[in-house]
Amino acid sequence: MKRLSIAVALSLGLLACSGEMPVTQEAAPPKFATLVVAADQAAPSRGWDGVIEAVQQADLTAQTSGRVTQVLADVNSRVPAGAVLVRLSAVEQQAGTNTARAQLRAAEAQAIEAEKNYQRFAALGAGQYVARAQIDNARASRDAAMAARDAARAQVTQAAQQTNYTIVRAPFSGVVAKRLVEPGESVAPGQPLMTLYAPGALRIEVMVPQSQAAMIKQSGQANVQLANGEVVAATRVIVYPTADVATHSVTVRVELPTIAMAPTPGETAKVIFPFAANDNVAMQGNIRIPNSALVQRGELTAVYVMSGNEVLLRQIRIGNEIEGNVDVLAGLQRGEKIVLDPTAAMQWIQKQRATKAG
Repeated sequence: MKRLSIAVALSLGLLACSGEMPVTQEAAPPKFATLVVAADQAAPSRGWDGVIEAVQQADLTAQTSGRVTQVLADVNSRVPAGAVLVRLSAVEQQAGTNTARAQLRAAEAQAIEAEKNYQRFAALGAGQYVARAQIDNARASRDAAMAARDAARAQVTQAAQQTNYTIVRAPFSGVVAKRLVEPGESVAPGQPLMTLYAPGALRIEVMVPQSQAAMIKQSGQANVQLANGEVVAATRVIVYPTADVATHSVTVRVELPTIAMAPTPGETAKVIFPFAANDNVAMQGNIRIPNSALVQRGELTAVYVMSGNEVLLRQIRIGNEIEGNVDVLAGLQRGEKIVLDPTAAMQWIQKQRATKAG
């Protein structure tokens, strides 16, 4: 009896090491929905996750100080180009403009007087009634007065621009993504006010291994799987010419076409790059099974495998997820049969164990 117990224990240990957990049934299992594992005949591909962003996006900031008097757009508001979004108080800015205009009038008067004075000295100099030095002094005074007038004009332009900064307008037609101020708040130059984006043109950037960058650039094609499962073909693929020095990854920018139910910036999506047959990808195709057949128990990923009248729970290692399917990197062989409904398999196994225990 002792020898029999040792033999059973050794057998169970060997089965555990093999990565399979068998369940022995006295009766044949029901006809589960199964799938015979085979190579996926679709073109080999690899995918990476990224975040969708708008091609045209702007973070609007205050360019002058003041107090917010009006906020005329809210989150999700569609605004045309040039629409007023935020108004700031303009008391100080308007006072600066008035001061600059007054200084300009004084400078213009001085310039006119200096010009007339020079003309008088020039006329007297023609008859040699005044010294040449006096004419030169009059000319220098005129030039200085004209320069002061020009500087005063520039001050008026600058002061007027500061007044214009108190009205924040939409630089393009778009949607308000963020509203960061409320009426009554004091703002300083550089403080964020709103974020605006144009919903029409979207793109996504992903980081790929440097070993794959050349193949992606040569292919120039990509498909994007959105969060709702829709797959669209990219209109343009741009591979950056340099790699990140820390991660040794290369950034790839993928531009999306116009989509009826367009995703919003910030959503995640998977970019799938097809590779040619001569690329460093398995020629015979990948083993690909439905996600629904997977069993997740903590960090363990497994599937139920049919072997005669036995149902084995086998651990596998998975790779990329593409369109509801997942690549199997290890743990399954072509020709094996897996159960597509792991819940039904588990329930039947538990039923058999309960019958046996009873």
